[in-house]
Amino acid sequence: MPHKIGFVVVSSSGHEDGFSARELMIHAPTVSGWRSPRFCQFPQEIVLQMVERCRIRKLQLLAHQYMISSKIEFYISESLPEYFAPYQAERFRRLGYVSLCDNEKTGCKARELKSVYVDAVGQFLKLIFHQNHVNKYNIYNQVALVAINIIGDPADFSDESNTASREKLIDHYLGHNSEDPALEGTYARKSDSISPLDDLAFDMYQDPEVAQIIRKLDERKREAVQKERYDYAKKLKQAIADLQKMRRPFDLPLQPLARSGSPRHQKPMPLLPQREERGTENQFAEPFLQEKPSSYSLTISPQHSAIDQLLPATDPHPKINAESLPYDERPLPAIRKHHGEAVVEPEMSDADISNARRGGMLGEPEPLTEKALREASSAIDVLGETLVAGAYSKTWSYREDALLALFKKLLEMPVGTPKEDLKNTLRASIFLIRRAIKDIVTSVFQSSLKLLKMIITQYIPKHKLSKLETAHCVERTIPVLLTRTGDSSARLRVTAANFIQEMALFKEVKSLQIIPSYLVQPLKANSSVHLAMSQMGLLARLLKDLGTGSSGFTTDNVMKFSVSALEHRVYEVRETAVRIILDMYRQHQASILEYLPPDDSNTRKNILYKTIFEGFAKIDGRPTDAEMRARRKAATEAAEKQKKEEIKALQGQLAALKEIQAEVQEKESDAVKPKNQDTQRGKAAPAEALGILDEHYLDNLCIFCGERSESFTEEGLDLHYWKHCLMLTRCDHCKQVVEISSLTEHLLVECDQKDGFGKCYRCSEAVFKEELPRHIKNKDCNPAKPEKLANRCPLCHENFSPGEEAWKAHLMGPAGCSMNLRKTHILQKAPALQPGKSSAVATSGPSGSKAGSKIPTPKGGLSKSSSRTHTKR
Repeated sequence: MPHKIGFVVVSSSGHEDGFSARELMIHAPTVSGWRSPRFCQFPQEIVLQMVERCRIRKLQLLAHQYMISSKIEFYISESLPEYFAPYQAERFRRLGYVSLCDNEKTGCKARELKSVYVDAVGQFLKLIFHQNHVNKYNIYNQVALVAINIIGDPADFSDESNTASREKLIDHYLGHNSEDPALEGTYARKSDSISPLDDLAFDMYQDPEVAQIIRKLDERKREAVQKERYDYAKKLKQAIADLQKMRRPFDLPLQPLARSGSPRHQKPMPLLPQREERGTENQFAEPFLQEKPSSYSLTISPQHSAIDQLLPATDPHPKINAESLPYDERPLPAIRKHHGEAVVEPEMSDADISNARRGGMLGEPEPLTEKALREASSAIDVLGETLVAGAYSKTWSYREDALLALFKKLLEMPVGTPKEDLKNTLRASIFLIRRAIKDIVTSVFQSSLKLLKMIITQYIPKHKLSKLETAHCVERTIPVLLTRTGDSSARLRVTAANFIQEMALFKEVKSLQIIPSYLVQPLKANSSVHLAMSQMGLLARLLKDLGTGSSGFTTDNVMKFSVSALEHRVYEVRETAVRIILDMYRQHQASILEYLPPDDSNTRKNILYKTIFEGFAKIDGRPTDAEMRARRKAATEAAEKQKKEEIKALQGQLAALKEIQAEVQEKESDAVKPKNQDTQRGKAAPAEALGILDEHYLDNLCIFCGERSESFTEEGLDLHYWKHCLMLTRCDHCKQVVEISSLTEHLLVECDQKDGFGKCYRCSEAVFKEELPRHIKNKDCNPAKPEKLANRCPLCHENFSPGEEAWKAHLMGPAGCSMNLRKTHILQKAPALQPGKSSAVATSGPSGSKAGSKIPTPKGGLSKSSSRTHTKR
């Protein structure tokens, strides 16, 4: 893409002191440019060397307001010739010339910006200035150039084309004379797009440091567009626009100096005819250059009078408004240094300065259309056609100023004004505010919010208007404000959402409870992503600020809205809905469960509901499913580890006993005498110990209650487990034999009827789901204690001391569980316990360990670690 080409001044034929040609190398609002010597000989010339060999696409010249050359010629060269050797001058190739306006129609109070399109390759550019236009201000017959801008592309020597010869051949057949053509708009080819930031007008308007920042932002914006980061690109574009508003000190009025005011509000004037200025230019054409019609007159700004003197405003002709000009012809401030000459400086009153600073409307907006007149007839009757026309104007500055004027008008209305007039003014103002809220210009949108806030918090209380007027303001504006929360501009979205939150907290609005009712309206399926996300975010924030008590938010409308939002297609909306439900549960606990499906395995297949129910568990201080699984896994691993350690210890004891036996046998073989009684006793002891620890040690033993009996064969143990073991019971729903200590977990996780049970968060027991709400609501159950502090009996619903042995004491002891039917039956039968059938602890083995320890299960028995998979009978 063509861009600005840097250059240095190689030489010039001369200059006035303080106005060297090197000034042309700087583009800034306050540059003076080059001036020829006084009473110089013509032509004058300047030679520029570009930083690299390039193909020039466009040249821009900013002429002086009264030191104007009648004609400027352009030459290009690949190398620099010897200027004092005329025979080498043919190294420069002539491109053509442009003529400049004499500026008489503006009274020499404007500068001409000339933009010329060109297609030529080289590294040196020569400008030749011919005789000056004569006027009463140019008393020394000088010519001057304020600035020159070169736009092009780098060009290698391999890019040399035969464009010149081809174009000359075309001119020959067309009958064009190429000896001395003017550079005019006949160049047929279109130039590549050129960034506005490379335009001469940009540099001449903008502070150099700010211009550099804007260029960097523009480069980042182009990169963002290439990467399809359009939101980021919009932010950069807005940042550039905001920085360019710093150009306002140089964005000066273009009307005659006798009329001062804000440049935004000058009434557009018709363009002046250009035929007289260009009569001679249209007679010739040359193929290498094209001049864009750009000889528009630009007025001098009175705001630079503090720096430089201005010419007297003697010309009565109207000047051209900058807004009506193309970009290449944007107005530039004319700064003039003139010595020894009296001038007349226009005066501005304090009121004019004040109006200019606050953007007061000095001009008039365009008239209202028939449609606008019909639409805004009631507002016109109250506020006047001028103010309404400004609010309807196509110029954003008029729209903004109309709102500011309305703000001032409402603020200054006296207290004694009739109520009817106050109400009519308010409703007309709301009509304009509603329109301004939809405005795409940020400043107009923000002005509308400022005006709305003032009406609600100051205007209505000041005049003691009723709540009906406040309700009217809110109900008419909140729908369009909510719509703006879905805007493509993140800045506008945030501004709208923040204002809605702020307005909802106004004491005048809070009591009306209007805004919450809008926020809990169901999300539409075709609504934009930004709109849905903004509505959810507003609901979450206002719930924290207002709560659900007398605020317009209720448990019912919030939960219905949030549950429906769980089905939204956007992840962020669903995530916010989960967060709202969890916040509601913190406040209302069990009543929230009525709006959610039952907490079972099928429901938890949905990741959102799983997250919600696990969030409930964390709020209640209960372990989540993942934590429970981790605990069970850790307990199982610990039990397995302990079992292995016990087996290893028993194996070690057995090995020790075998060594003792070997030593005894060795002593017996060495002894000649018969064994005495003591030796036999010593031999019998290890033999008895070995017999206890042999592989049949666990036969005839119940590993759950610790009872040992000769009748406990494989079938006898099954019968004992099925009917008599005090530590076991049968599930009434699936008929499996399970440990009483794990009955609750069996009903919730493993039972065939597990889907019919739910867990009470208070007592931690399994309850039928149809009875669970009533069970929770009544709060009749005995609260459970944490597992580390107490065990919980599912039969008698009592808490008792923790640990494995505590379960035996509770279920088998006479003072324990009164609801263990097997123990009750035994106590009623009251038989004497047979020797060897201890109900608590079995006979100790040789190592001192109890028979009830966690050791491998004998064949046909049931293991504690697998007690949940028992045989059905």
